[in-house]
Amino acid sequence: MNNVSLVGRLVRDPELRTVSTGNTTCSFSLAINRTFTNANGERETDFINCVIWGKQAENLAKYCTKGSLIGVTGRIQTRNYDGQDGKKVYVTEVAANNITFLGSRNSNSGTEPSFDDVPNSNSNNIETTDLTEDPFKDFGSEVVLSDDDLPF
Repeated sequence: MNNVSLVGRLVRDPELRTVSTGNTTCSFSLAINRTFTNANGERETDFINCVIWGKQAENLAKYCTKGSLIGVTGRIQTRNYDGQDGKKVYVTEVAANNITFLGSRNSNSGTEPSFDDVPNSNSNNIETTDLTEDPFKDFGSEVVLSDDDLPF
């Protein structure tokens, strides 16, 4: 099984190009924070090279820029080619088959959305529940169960 799921931010603007067959491809790198800290208490980051093809490649290049938060699903692939110096170059990357834009359009400008942007629920005439009250007070009488009543 070869499945990859990643969430991270674009390290640089995606690079869109058209190959000799006429297909479009987009190369990009994701910065992904590790979920743990190192011995110094610092969180490390992995930089993962990715590629995607077709319409999604065009959409990525059109709507995302450096710093955009995206989700990627795909597979790990390896390939090789002869470099300019004649030596074989080996590449390991994620061949993405699906990209999800996770940030809003405005989040790329450096201003993250805040809770102040969300309308106040009281101004929309939505009733709220007082959490200090017992929500089951009008539910009925108490139900008593013995261990024999349980199916497990």
